[in-house]
Amino acid sequence: MARRKRTSTADDLLELVAMLPWWAGVLLALVSYFVLHNIASQPVVAPTQPGQMGAMVTQSIWKSLATVGQYIAPFICVLGAITSAWRRRERKNLVADVARSKATDALNGMSWRQFEMLVGEGFRLQGYQVAETGGGGADGGVDLVLTKPGKNGSEKFLVQCKQWRAYKVGVDVVRELYGVMAAKGATGGFVVTSGRFTDEAISFASGRNVTLVDGPKLHGLLRQAQAGADRSPAQKPAVPVTHSPAPFAQALTCPLCAKPMVRRTAKRGTNAGNEFWGCTGYPACRGTRPIN
Repeated sequence: MARRKRTSTADDLLELVAMLPWWAGVLLALVSYFVLHNIASQPVVAPTQPGQMGAMVTQSIWKSLATVGQYIAPFICVLGAITSAWRRRERKNLVADVARSKATDALNGMSWRQFEMLVGEGFRLQGYQVAETGGGGADGGVDLVLTKPGKNGSEKFLVQCKQWRAYKVGVDVVRELYGVMAAKGATGGFVVTSGRFTDEAISFASGRNVTLVDGPKLHGLLRQAQAGADRSPAQKPAVPVTHSPAPFAQALTCPLCAKPMVRRTAKRGTNAGNEFWGCTGYPACRGTRPIN
């Protein structure tokens, strides 16, 4: 698994700031300068007693570090802000290019890193807050962590990106993500690929809070999300009001897309015959909730 090599603390700080919004990097640059400049401006107090020599040495070291750091730290933060803004622009351009393309093979010419950025931006356009784990590779584990406000506070979703074109994504990948979801207490998960899924993978995900997004489906979702982002607020259609026969079902919303949920009965898999709450957006959305 390919991993990005980090050679210094400055590289780590730059990457950390680049994961934040660009304005946060600028704010950190200003704060770090004023804090370090204040430390560097403090005079070193000469010891009046023999036991204060150690304190003077420590103060001198901090003053020297702050004198240099008051310029280096803000510079790194500004570079991080520029990197963040550049990546944000790159994500938008990726989504726009794929959305404008009428062929699903538009996903095949990009690197795994571009594919991960594309998927993350697609979820951002759907209202999720996206955190990139930063440690993935072409065959990494969880690549994105999504958060979205829910009824019981913020809900977390895990995303695994697989840019596999030569062969289908198998059930082992879906099982792996499902296990991580349980370990981390995630509300749901997504496996996104530029290719296809095996029938066994589709069967395993059925009835579980794992949504499989293949290449054609991803292409369609990106086009839909881009079209929604391009509309002005006045042009966006009003959300239709739906009614449910049960008060509880009316208040219950899908953990993945926030649409109303209805009572369903599983027809396949290990949960065949059991009832559950299913999203009204099925099959486009496979969000479920258990019936307590």
